[in-house]
Amino acid sequence: MAFYYLLFAIIAEIIATSTLKLTKGFTLLWPSLFCSLIYMVCHYYFAKAIQELNLGVAYALWCGLGILLTVFVSLAFYKESISLTGLIGILLILSGCLLVNLGGS
Repeated sequence: MAFYYLLFAIIAEIIATSTLKLTKGFTLLWPSLFCSLIYMVCHYYFAKAIQELNLGVAYALWCGLGILLTVFVSLAFYKESISLTGLIGILLILSGCLLVNLGGS
């Protein structure tokens, strides 16, 4: 069940981070409230996940997948671009997440 909690936390984090841009620096009420609520949901599920999972492994997965999927959202919905250097950096982050998980807890 812990991995499902972690998955929910990652999905919520991607939604919250992606909507953060819509808040215009927290100057718009409804997008700001939505974003804040989703961040609370994200942290709730992450807290549930780390009751059973190793904190370091869970955090590495959360950050790595969060970064990767947020980049996809920014490319698809905000029409942002990424440089080759940025892409290599993301691949290195994902490689690190994989190594952390292969190392076990």
